[in-house]
Amino acid sequence: MSVGRRLVLSVVGLSTLVVYLLAAWLGYRLLAVLWNLRPSPAVAAVAVVGTAVVFGLVSYWAGTTQLKRSLDAVELPPARAPSVYRRLDRLLSVMDVGRPQVLIARLPAPNAFAVGGAGAAIVVDRRLFGYLSGAELEGLLAHELAHLESRDALVQTLAYSLTRSLVGLVSLVVLPVVVLTGGIAQALALLRGVPESWSRSWFARTQRTALYLVGLLGIAVTLLVLAYSRHREWAADDRAVEVTGDPLALARALRKIERAANPDLGPLTPLYVHGDDENELSRLLSTHPPMDERIERLREQARHRQSRPR
Repeated sequence: MSVGRRLVLSVVGLSTLVVYLLAAWLGYRLLAVLWNLRPSPAVAAVAVVGTAVVFGLVSYWAGTTQLKRSLDAVELPPARAPSVYRRLDRLLSVMDVGRPQVLIARLPAPNAFAVGGAGAAIVVDRRLFGYLSGAELEGLLAHELAHLESRDALVQTLAYSLTRSLVGLVSLVVLPVVVLTGGIAQALALLRGVPESWSRSWFARTQRTALYLVGLLGIAVTLLVLAYSRHREWAADDRAVEVTGDPLALARALRKIERAANPDLGPLTPLYVHGDDENELSRLLSTHPPMDERIERLREQARHRQSRPR
């Protein structure tokens, strides 16, 4: 390496070190100021949780409003489906939930879901009225009403907001370490005249470790929220069975929805790309339990009910 190039690298290395040291110092000073101004732990906790709740509520209301606008759904008139509304009224008489709108839309796949917030609604794909029997549709409506009854969408949105706030606070604390170790690693590599070696130094490994820890925290809390979402699906199934007394009707509805979303293509099946093969990772990242497990659980509840003495 020429003397001139070594000199340039040394100057750049020193400049890099100074810049990163200054950035880390400013970050430390900011944290120190915030620490000196800190309120009591109780007030700080209330402020953090309160801010997360407010942002969660805003996100929930804005998200549900935007979702309704994007659905291009229309309300199902009672005169067009009196039997549907009779079943809905029967469910509402035994559930602690206000009357939602029943909206019909053309969804990407036959399905139904509940939308909370102002003007709660159950959105049903119009094809389901031809696929499902009256009892099956009632079981599906009961499942969605159970989500509205327990405000699952709101709780999950608030949980996401709280976890984002937690990860953000940890990231704020770790940021000076990440900046400082990364800057020192790059500056020392430049001073040695081997810029590409910075990633192999102890400082670079420390930086990666700090980033990994923040990333793992984010992944962990996300997995917890997803697990809670799957738990609420089981709970909504149970509540639907409780109010309808017919677990097999809901099981049949779920099976028909699954088949409509993943049609049997016969001998052409191997020629198509499918996304229905589940592995452990896809289960962990899913908001819903596997359909087969839900259906088998409902069938088991039906067998249990039949075996009980009358």
